[in-house]
Parts: sequence; C-alpha cells; structure tokens
Amino acid sequence: MHDNFVEFEVLGDYGLFSDPVTRVGGEKFTSQIPTYEAMKGVLHSCYWKPTIIWIIDKIRVMNPIQTETKGIRPIKYDTGKNDLSYYTYLKECRYQVKAHFIWNENRPELSQDRNENKHHNIAKRMIEKGGRRDIFLGCRECQAYVVPCEFGSGKGFYDDIPEMSFGLMYHGMTYPDEAYSEETKGKLTVNFWHPVMKNGIIEFCRPSECIHKTLREMPMKKFGENNVENVDVTFQNLAGKEEN
Repeated sequence: MHDNFVEFEVLGDYGLFSDPVTRVGGEKFTSQIPTYEAMKGVLHSCYWKPTIIWIIDKIRVMNPIQTETKGIRPIKYDTGKNDLSYYTYLKECRYQVKAHFIWNENRPELSQDRNENKHHNIAKRMIEKGGRRDIFLGCRECQAYVVPCEFGSGKGFYDDIPEMSFGLMYHGMTYPDEAYSEETKGKLTVNFWHPVMKNGIIEFCRPSECIHKTLREMPMKKFGENNVENVDVTFQNLAGKEEN
C-alpha cells in the first residue's frame, strides 16, 4: 500500500492493444487485456511530470472480454492510396485501475520538484475532471473516459473465475529517462511478461521484473537551467528578427 495511490475507472466502446508482431500484414489484432504501457498512457493523459514515474499496480476487468472485427481503409505509406485491412477491437471496455508514483531518480536536476502532496493532489483532481488530454484505449480511434472510483467496488464479470492465464504478452517500454539499472540507461528496452488474472484482477509486475530486450541506443533529454537559458536566448533572437 502506498500513500500516493490513485484509483479510477476507464471505459470506452472499443480498445485496441495490438502487438507489433501482428501488424506485419498491415492489419491489427488486439490482445485480450490492456497492457501496462496502455494504462500508463491513460495516467499520463491525466497527469504527467518528468519528476515522477507512474507505477500501475493492478487492474480489474469489469466487462466480459469480447472482440469485434471491422473493415478499415488505411492509407498506404508508399503510394498514398487507400488499402483494405481488418482491425480486431475489444468492445465495451471497462477497467478499474490502481496505481501510484515514485520519484524519477534519473532526473536529479528536478529534485526541487519532489513534493509528494502537490503531485498527488493534482493527479487526483485531474482524474476527477476526466484528464488533461484526450483519453484512449491503445489507439487514437478508441476514445475513452476516466472517472474516479474505489478499486474493488461493484460487480465484475470475472469475480468468480479463480484464474485465467494469457501466456507471454507485451508489457511495455522502458525509455532511458525511466531506466532502472545500468543495463537500461541510455537505451530503449521492450518488456514482456506472463499475465494471470485471478478473480478478475491482474497484478502487474514492475518493468525491472519483466523479460526484457534492448532495442537500440537512445539518449535522455535533460531538463535544467541550461535548457531554460537556451530557450530564452532562442525567443530573444526570434523577437529581434520580428522587430527588424
């Protein structure tokens, strides 16, 4: 239990949590449950600061898992003309989420912003208002909504199902500004895990506990006084050009 936890419910008509492996032919097929990265993205749309890292503790699947396939006409990258593809979505999505945040130790330049009460209270207010930015479940076309809730309240479809396993599944990405070890610093890392749902609840493991693979080198953007000075100089130069 963490004092800075938040609880909310996210719901939408459709969700699409697709693995890049399933997109080779230009079509998308959703996984049966949301990914850690997708739920983290929902929280980022509510409240994000580089000072903190959101940790998704668990989700509760409230509605039955069901899919719907639609014919889509995406645009081909090489010709700019329309193509025909089939996207398989989750439908009538509804999930309860519980999460908390920790300090981002990769950003010591923002240590003066580590005020737990401030970030916690702002995050709760933003969830009550439905988020700062648009909420969606996996893909931009899957619009969703966020409302505060008490995790575990209400009746869920899988409350009486002791256990369901989903095999090896994509967990999320570890970016260099959220690196948790020397191995992940300055790199983009992809994480996988074996999710198990017990009585409708899926407890996420931490990124550091996942099966991970390094994709490529990636530098971390720095925030600090030097960046602010550079921005000020840029604006001054632009202002001078406009006056001339």
